[in-house]
Amino acid sequence: MLSIHTRIDRTQRLIRMMEQDAPLLAMRVAGLSPERQKLAQDYADRLKARARAELEKLIQEESLWDHNDPTPQAAD
Repeated sequence: MLSIHTRIDRTQRLIRMMEQDAPLLAMRVAGLSPERQKLAQDYADRLKARARAELEKLIQEESLWDHNDPTPQAAD
């Protein structure tokens, strides 16, 4: 099982990647019908919201975690 810190780092990275990908998503779906474009954007928005909620949960869980945990942290 991954440490809480690793899970937080991965979730933060996912959120950053999705935010940076927003303009590219618009370009990728530009050839689709307006309905399909909206579906793709709505899906991306739901995924970001879910990742943010997971991040909040992990941060709360971390606050309960022993900060003297000797588990090594993953490198970026």
